[in-house]
Amino acid sequence: MAGEVTETDGFRPGWWLPGPHLQTMWGRLMRSRFLVDFTREALPTPDGDTLLLDHLEGSAGAPRVILLHGLEGSSFSVYIQGLALLVRNLGWRATALNFRSCARETGNRVTFIANDRPRLYHSGETSDLDLVVKTLAAREPGTPLSAIGVSLGGNVLLKWLGESPGQQLLRGAAVISVPYDLAAGARFMETGLGPLYVAALLRTLRQKGLDLVARFPEAASRIDVERMRRAHTFWEFDDAATGPLHGFAGADDYYARSSSLGFLPRITVPVLCINAGDDPFVPGALLPAVERAAPPNIETRFTKRGGHAGFVGGPWPVSPYYWAEEAIVSWLRRQV
Repeated sequence: MAGEVTETDGFRPGWWLPGPHLQTMWGRLMRSRFLVDFTREALPTPDGDTLLLDHLEGSAGAPRVILLHGLEGSSFSVYIQGLALLVRNLGWRATALNFRSCARETGNRVTFIANDRPRLYHSGETSDLDLVVKTLAAREPGTPLSAIGVSLGGNVLLKWLGESPGQQLLRGAAVISVPYDLAAGARFMETGLGPLYVAALLRTLRQKGLDLVARFPEAASRIDVERMRRAHTFWEFDDAATGPLHGFAGADDYYARSSSLGFLPRITVPVLCINAGDDPFVPGALLPAVERAAPPNIETRFTKRGGHAGFVGGPWPVSPYYWAEEAIVSWLRRQV
């Protein structure tokens, strides 16, 4: 029902993970980051850089799913590994796109691989996804292709779909825990326990920014390095670094032009959106606006609980299940 966040499709959090923060952190602490074996490809980009793709191979002609991770994630993120395992169990294939500066050394989830151009990645950058979609579609014409995005990756996916109305390369798409309105999300992360999450994410983002400045003088001329060093909020970091580095006037301009909420009405393929009303990264009050903006081909499943990319259920922690991931893969199977 539009405007109301309800429990859907039988999801109930495990009793042993009663709050949003436990739901959010459980997987990151307890799930394996090595559930599937990927084959890595270095895909050249038009601007002289390289995208690192991690492929889960299978039978020729089997459907392929593009997987997009969240902020400071990678193909080793637990939810990407979980989704890839579910895809493999269907007999399908997957391709995980590591956003620029996010790829880790194979077998090492800690070490980032630096890129070769004076840029990073952000919530509204869709040209790399566009390259990947078109490359995969051209390699295997007729092979069913779909995509799943989580958090930032979901925002990128929705924005690309809205920028490409009528495209016929992806048959369907699904997203988990998308922020939708980046400005609202940034403000929300300044409340409650938000600053703790922000501090952890800014630690690596700041390191990447400093590395970029050291390697590329042109990046140093665009980034306000001292403001970036002192940043304690997403807005401060994005205003000093993300925005100007990528051609925006600042954080406000970046948020306004990159938020997926405004692109939803132009999406023409089937899409499933899953969010939790207690997400510590996304204000629950935003979800009714998402439902109002979504055209009939976008299905929303908004639950009261689940945290951020958590949705952990099960009667006991020895056998948890991840409801959103299972629901999305099951839904995509019906679209293909």
